[in-house]
Amino acid sequence: MKKLFLLALSALLTAAGFAQSSKTTTGHVLDAQSGHPLPGIIVTVKSPLQKMVTDMAGKFMFKMPADSFTIEVQCIGYETLARRFSPKDAAFEIKMTPVKAALNEVVVTGYAPRLKKSLTAASVAYEGRAAMPAPMPRADYNTDEFNTINENAFHPARQRPLSTFSADVDRASYSVVRKMLNSGYLPPADAVRVEELINYFDYVYPAPVNNDPVAIHTDLAICPWNTQHQLVRIGIQGKKVPTDKLPASNLVFLIDVSGSMNQENRLPLVKQAFKALVQQLRPQDRVAIVVYAGAAGLVLPSTSGREKMKITEALEQLSAGGSTAGGAGIQLAYQTALEHFIKEGNNRVILATDGDFNVGVHSDGDLAKLVEAQREKGVFLSVLGFGMGNYKDNHLETLADKGNGNYAYIDNFEEARRTFVTEFGGTLFTIAKDVKLQVEFNPKIVQSYRLIGYENRLLNDADFNDDRKDAGDMGAGHTVTALYEIVPAGVTSPVTGTTDPLKYQPNTPTPEPGTFDGEVLTVKMRYKEPNGKKSRLVEKVLRSGARKIEECPEDFRLAASVAEFGMLLRNSAFSGRSSWEDAIRLAASARGEDPEGYRAEYLQLLKKAKVIREGIAKK
Repeated sequence: MKKLFLLALSALLTAAGFAQSSKTTTGHVLDAQSGHPLPGIIVTVKSPLQKMVTDMAGKFMFKMPADSFTIEVQCIGYETLARRFSPKDAAFEIKMTPVKAALNEVVVTGYAPRLKKSLTAASVAYEGRAAMPAPMPRADYNTDEFNTINENAFHPARQRPLSTFSADVDRASYSVVRKMLNSGYLPPADAVRVEELINYFDYVYPAPVNNDPVAIHTDLAICPWNTQHQLVRIGIQGKKVPTDKLPASNLVFLIDVSGSMNQENRLPLVKQAFKALVQQLRPQDRVAIVVYAGAAGLVLPSTSGREKMKITEALEQLSAGGSTAGGAGIQLAYQTALEHFIKEGNNRVILATDGDFNVGVHSDGDLAKLVEAQREKGVFLSVLGFGMGNYKDNHLETLADKGNGNYAYIDNFEEARRTFVTEFGGTLFTIAKDVKLQVEFNPKIVQSYRLIGYENRLLNDADFNDDRKDAGDMGAGHTVTALYEIVPAGVTSPVTGTTDPLKYQPNTPTPEPGTFDGEVLTVKMRYKEPNGKKSRLVEKVLRSGARKIEECPEDFRLAASVAEFGMLLRNSAFSGRSSWEDAIRLAASARGEDPEGYRAEYLQLLKKAKVIREGIAKK
C-alpha cells in the first residue's frame, strides 16, 4: 500500500512539474548600448532544449522549465551570451554587447544538396582565440564611385514647353549623405541626387480614386531662395494595399560574401536587414539564398515563409572572404527565381552588396543587358548597398534602374527596419511600372523653368508615348515628389544659350483667347500595370495662385528645405539666396507629426552640415 502511495505521489509531482514547464512566457533580446530590440535573433533555451527566433520587438516566447535553466543567444556582430535563470525570476532579458570585429574565415554551409565550399580570405592570428581580422580602417571616401551629375538648367517655356522624366522612388543618396555627414565629411557633389533627398521622406497626398493605382497632386508657392520665382510641387501617390491582399512573393536573397564585405557595417548588417524582412514573410511567400565570392552558390533552396527559423539559420552561417564574382551570382539568382516563378506574383531578386564587382561579368553594359533580359521575363531586381570606402554607387544605381526595382543604401539597422518593416509593401510590391511624367508649361504664364534633380532620369519628349521605353516603378503606398522652379512671364530669366525665333513657323500655336487663362502647366503621367504592356494616361492641371512658402502645407515646406539642403551641398549655381539658416528654419517649421523621427534627424543633419561647411571655410 505504501508503495502505491509513493507511486501516486510521484505521478502527481511529475504532472505538476509538467504543468509548470508547459507555461508559456516571454523574454527580450536588446542591444546593450542602445537598448533597441534585436529582431531575427536565434535564442536557445536549454533543459529542455527549445529554439526560437525573436520578433520585431526583440521578443521570444518559450515554455517555462520546471527548474533553473540557461538561455543562450548567438548573433554575428555580438558577443555570444549565456545566462542562467530561475522560474521565479521576474524578467527574462538578454542584453547583447556588440563586438568590434567579425570573423574573417568563411565557410558557406548550404541546405541544398551541393558540395560544401570554403570561401576564405587571409586571417590575422590572435593567440588563444579564433582568427580575427585586422582592425577596420577608416572609410576612404575618395575611392567611392558615383555617376556624374550635370544639373538641370532653366529652359524657355516658349521654345521648350515640354519636360519629360521617369519617376524615381529611390532614396539611396539620402542615406549616403547621412553616412558621410555623420562621419564628419561633406559628400562629393555627385553623391547628392536632390530628388532622392526629397523623396526620402513620406508625404501625404490624396489617395487614388477609381481604378487608377496612382494619383497626381499639384501646388504652387513663392520660391524661398528667389522670391521673384515660383516653386511647383508635383506629388504622385500610389495606392496602399493591405499586407494580406499583396500577391505571393518568390524572393531570392543574393548576398555578396566577398572579402570587401568583411566589415561590421557590411555583412553583419546585411544579415540583420534580411532577418527583419524574414519576420514579415507569410506562409505563401518563398525565399532562396544565393551567395557569391570567388564562386557563386545556392545556400538555401526556395523555402516557405513559415520556416523562419530555417531561413534565419542559413543567414547566420554566412561570413565573408574571397574576390567578387558578381555576374555569376546574379545569373544563379535569376535562374533560381525562374525555377520557382509565381504567375502574377512578386518575383524578385534582392541584391545586397558594396557594389565592388571585380570577377566575371562586371561592366555596366554587360550587367545591364543581363538584368534587362530577366526583367522582361517578369523577375525584378531590388538593390541594397552597404558599407563605404570603395563603394560603387554607380554600379548599383544602374542595376536597380534596369531591373525595375528600387535602390536603397543601408547605413544602419534603423534604415533596414524602415526598408523591410515600416515600408514592406512599397519596397517589394510594384503597383505601377514604367511611370513617366511629362509637364507642359503655358508660356503665357511661365517664361522659363528648371526641374530640380532627376538629371539621370530625363527622357526625350517622344519617349513619353513610347511604351517600349523603360521608366521608373512605384511600390504600394509609395509617393514621388518633383519640384520645378519657374520664372513667371515678365520677370528677367536666367536662361542662357537661347535660340533665335523660328522663321517658317510660329514658335507655338496661338490658342483661342481665354482658353487656358490661369493654367500654369499640365502634368501628364503614363504608367503600366505590373504585368501590362500598354500604358494608361492620367492628367492634372495646375492653376495660378502662388502662396508664401510659410502658408503652404508642412510637407511642401519640408520638400523646399530639402531642395535647399541638396543645392547647398552641391554648391549649386542655381541655389540663389539659399542658406543653411533658411533651410533649418523651414525644416523646423515642417516637423509636424514625426512618429519615426526622420524629420528630427534631418534637422540635425542640416546643423551638422552647416558646422562642417563653416569649419572648411575657416581653414
